[in-house]
Amino acid sequence: MQFPAGVTVFERGWLSSNCVLFCGGEGTALVDSGYVTHAAQLLALLQRALQGRTLDLLVNTHLHSDHCGGNAALQATYPALRTLIAPGQASLVRCWDPVALSYTPTGQSCPQFRFDGVLAPGTDIRLGKLLWQVHAAPGHDPHSVVLFEPQSRTLISADALWERGFGVVFPELDGLNAFDAVARTLDLIESLRPLLIIPGHGAPFGDAGVEGCKAHGLIAQSIAYARKRLDSFVSHPQRHRQYAAKVLVKFKLLECQQITWAGLLAWALATPYLGHVLQPTPDNLRALVDDLVRSGAARLDRNTIYNHGPA
Repeated sequence: MQFPAGVTVFERGWLSSNCVLFCGGEGTALVDSGYVTHAAQLLALLQRALQGRTLDLLVNTHLHSDHCGGNAALQATYPALRTLIAPGQASLVRCWDPVALSYTPTGQSCPQFRFDGVLAPGTDIRLGKLLWQVHAAPGHDPHSVVLFEPQSRTLISADALWERGFGVVFPELDGLNAFDAVARTLDLIESLRPLLIIPGHGAPFGDAGVEGCKAHGLIAQSIAYARKRLDSFVSHPQRHRQYAAKVLVKFKLLECQQITWAGLLAWALATPYLGHVLQPTPDNLRALVDDLVRSGAARLDRNTIYNHGPA
């Protein structure tokens, strides 16, 4: 996969978002920082890639824990690091409200970090040698942005579009109508006509620099798949709630790698978001885990559930 000059993509496991490093031009920059338990891994990857240089700028596409959980470690390692966050939650970060920021309700961790400014949609930001457009991308998260570089037609899509789908539409779990925002964001992505997409999770995809029509065809297939999935959620909201419940449990398995039934039940009862989508009874949790086992995403051995396979 050929990336624009000065761009390095750290494709992470599904517990952590992908991280994109920019070198050259006016300095170094990183988009997203992964989950807190992978912070040491990220620092090692950066130190190897930077080869003695410092990290100047950190940008977060949105503030879910798997995209900003490494912020605090990066700020401690690089004290002069400037941090820009997606708009809309600046006051919550400033006063540090882990409930409103979703960390407590999802049963996830994110150490407190600071920020220096916001990414305003409709503006440009220089990352490495290139100028990237900032676009609002609500749906999965109402405050999310995506970044687009028009020369290479490269899109950093965060969780607005993966090769096969998109992230859980969390506002819907709060009783807010957000499926239409997902549709608008997919329309935006299609209108940008990207040749290469660096998603928040999974491998980058496209055929940039080879055959533009072929690349657009590959990305068009991903957009079409996402729209079909969205239509399914709109028609059958329970499918989305079931998907969200499985994602939350799978994320917990990715974090701890194994957990007893008693531990899983205790975590479920303490996780408000799970209660929005699934009454956390032993029978319901058993059915959920059985689904994960059938899909190859978990393994069950007597009284213990183990992480297994992709999310």
